[in-house]
Amino acid sequence: ALRAAATDTEVRVVIVKGKGKAFCSGYDISSGHLGDALTAERMQETTRLMLRIGKPTIAAIQGYCLGGGCEWAMNFDLRIAASDAKFGFPEAKIGATITNAGTKLLPLLVGLGRASELILTSRIIDANTAEQWGLVNKVVALEKLDAEAMEIAQKIKSNNTLAVYLNRLGLWHGISSTTEQVLDFELMQAIITSQAPTTLPHKRKKDKRGD
Repeated sequence: ALRAAATDTEVRVVIVKGKGKAFCSGYDISSGHLGDALTAERMQETTRLMLRIGKPTIAAIQGYCLGGGCEWAMNFDLRIAASDAKFGFPEAKIGATITNAGTKLLPLLVGLGRASELILTSRIIDANTAEQWGLVNKVVALEKLDAEAMEIAQKIKSNNTLAVYLNRLGLWHGISSTTEQVLDFELMQAIITSQAPTTLPHKRKKDKRGD
């Protein structure tokens, strides 16, 4: 679905939601093993696809969002959580490690101290705590989750497509760049937008009668 959305020119914002009662509960350990390097590589392929999709992404999260599922959620631009959502990284409890850029993204979102607490203690937090810590953008009632995600998507779609694309690219580029590199990148973006058609709002002409 992500690959199809990436190439579909009609799709300007991607919303992903889990099936059933959970967004994604991470590794399936019912078989008694955690998976091998090949499993991790396949998961990372999905992570790379999320990062390279070239369009704004929104994770609409309900129920459990644990382990690899929570790591994937952090690779989305925005995260909207239902009030029943639970977040955590149980890898240390089951003898596994973080595999989907979580050790980079989690400290950026919640700070190193809280990231260490979540990963090293395997603590599970509720949606309100996740919002307070900065792990999610907003918490809504479960029945309003889809509508909230769609409303945010519509707000993004109402903006200039090129500007949204470039600004999103700049945000992710800035994570691993120096200030000078960011300034150079932003200058390049300014040159691109200056040569593109604008979508400035038109000023409404006032009626001479003052209506």
